[in-house]
Amino acid sequence: MHPQTVLLYDGSFDGFLSCVFLAYEQKLKHPIIRKQSQTHHELFTITECVITEEQKARRVWKGFRKKANATERRDFFKAFLSEIKGVENTLFRYMQNTFSKINNPNIDFSNSDILKISQVARMVQREKHRMEAFVRFELLKNNVYVATISPDFNVLPLLTDHFKDRYADQKWLIFDTSRKYGIFYDLISVEIITFENFSNIDSKIIKKNYENEEINFQKLWHTYYKNVNIVSRKNTKLHLQHLPKRYWKYLTEKTIH
Repeated sequence: MHPQTVLLYDGSFDGFLSCVFLAYEQKLKHPIIRKQSQTHHELFTITECVITEEQKARRVWKGFRKKANATERRDFFKAFLSEIKGVENTLFRYMQNTFSKINNPNIDFSNSDILKISQVARMVQREKHRMEAFVRFELLKNNVYVATISPDFNVLPLLTDHFKDRYADQKWLIFDTSRKYGIFYDLISVEIITFENFSNIDSKIIKKNYENEEINFQKLWHTYYKNVNIVSRKNTKLHLQHLPKRYWKYLTEKTIH
């Protein structure tokens, strides 16, 4: 019985593509690919830590671009951002299938891996749209608009263009408290920032840095929302259907002071 190879990577997209490169280089047909942070207890396996190499990652992606259409490439990346356990192995098989297919513009949904990636990509896309709709910025005293989020999937990379276009004349920061990194726009470009201790910063500390204008606006919005919320027309079931409760924490009108 030949031991199966486990390839561990740093969690980045380039790191994953570096694993794909190594798998093809070593002719590994069925490797197990997972993040270094994930524990594993499989018997009869050989573990190898893969160093992220941007050049090798680019070579893999360049080859994939030649075979995959725009929809397939977008779905592939979104599925990776899902961070669902084991998705790397589905993505690897998806890539194997793409590299081996003859020129065929049609997507073969009879293939279970292709269908799975398409389904996961749609889940990530829905979460992206929800973040775009429900994220609320709060103005701090340093004139930076800040929003904290904790999405089910790692959708921050998909939000950059939307918020950069929509708030091009304002400095803003969107921080993912679950993954401890954020995107910051300084009126010129968007950069990735990390705060390892950001989880220790609660809403009370942020509120101390509110601009007076922000506090007044929130009070005004609460008053407006209370007045337009007609009790006789209240439909809690329909409300929860369109606005799941887990998104209430992002909304000013739902915040309890």
